Amino acid sequence: MDERSLIYDWNKVDYDIARNPANHPHGVWFDDETLRDGLQSPSARNPTIEQKIELLTFMEELGMQKVDLGLPGAGPFHLEHIEAMVSHIIDHDFKIRPGAAVRTLMNDIEPLVAMQEKYGVPIQASAFLGTSPIRQYTEGWTMEKLLSTMETAVSYAVDHDVPVMFVTEDTTRSKPEDVKQIYLRAMELGARRLCVCDTCGHVTPNGVKKLLNFIDEEVIKDGGYKRHEIEVNWHGHQDRGLGVANNIAAVEAGADVIHGTALGVGERAGNAPLDQTLVNLKLMGVIDNDLTKLDAYVKKAHEYIEVPLPRNYPVFGEDAFETGTGVHASAVIKAMRKGDDWLADRVYSGVPAGDFGLKQVIRIGHMAGRSNIIWWLEQNGYEATDGLVAHLFEVAKRQRRNMTNDEIEAAVASFEA
Repeated sequence: MDERSLIYDWNKVDYDIARNPANHPHGVWFDDETLRDGLQSPSARNPTIEQKIELLTFMEELGMQKVDLGLPGAGPFHLEHIEAMVSHIIDHDFKIRPGAAVRTLMNDIEPLVAMQEKYGVPIQASAFLGTSPIRQYTEGWTMEKLLSTMETAVSYAVDHDVPVMFVTEDTTRSKPEDVKQIYLRAMELGARRLCVCDTCGHVTPNGVKKLLNFIDEEVIKDGGYKRHEIEVNWHGHQDRGLGVANNIAAVEAGADVIHGTALGVGERAGNAPLDQTLVNLKLMGVIDNDLTKLDAYVKKAHEYIEVPLPRNYPVFGEDAFETGTGVHASAVIKAMRKGDDWLADRVYSGVPAGDFGLKQVIRIGHMAGRSNIIWWLEQNGYEATDGLVAHLFEVAKRQRRNMTNDEIEAAVASFEA
């Protein structure tokens, strides 16, 4: 049987990401912001250098193309961490491209110039500047002031061969004419990477598409540039819970680089979760990365940064592929007994666990059926006798939640005694 015939995929009805490679500098790339923007979370712990290098190694193994290593202007401590990671990238011949966030200030960009000279590799300067009317009013800025500030910083970076990504903060609440004016001037000065930001988590998927279409048609093309000459980055936040949906919308609208963080760690409600974005784009066929180590990466980020990992977190939470419900477990077990991992991974799950280094788990609790109990006993080396199954079924029905393995072991021991 053709396994694909077992699932009718409504997601693909009248849907296609029609991405013409000739219009883009490269395929869909990812910029992992966990070690910079992610650490702005009020509850985040700043990992040690060794821990950051371990997380960086996971990013490389997962096929991330870019990484934001930190904010040099935050002080010597942060600069030391950035240098250590740049050195590790070079020493281990990593493909991932290093970058750092900088304010549009000379003092922030100068350390990158020095590091490039020291290590002999390009280090992207992600130079950010707020452009929305609300920010301009609050800060007492004018567009003339913003343009002057941007011109000084971008010109300095370009003159010193530092690749610049010019970032407009709060782009999703900025006036079209302001966005166009400042991006056009940045490109005139030599910036070939633009970053469109939903800094406050304001935008919806429709807004993402409208804004990126505006950047494409009225900024890049009207400015006299070919689309493939400019790398368009999308940077989203999670304030309305739309981070992943907006990342997907950005890919649909033709963004070249998608930003995000592990577990969505970041300021306020967090950044767009990069792990969930990767899972969805893999299932959509947009990317073909080997993501079997994504679970290990997420778990390490949880451990080192102390970002919460709820039990019901999609894909990587402890409950994501576990079931104690009789009817669900029965279907999964029947698939397992057929020796068909593909079937077992999909009969009651929209995400195939095995693709991400995980597996289905059958639990025993108050919602369990006898099939749960028989399967658990067989998998743990016990003979599933009628008496033992009946005993465990009675014990399980008295529980208020699923039982731990230790609790099941104790129940088996009490029966045998």
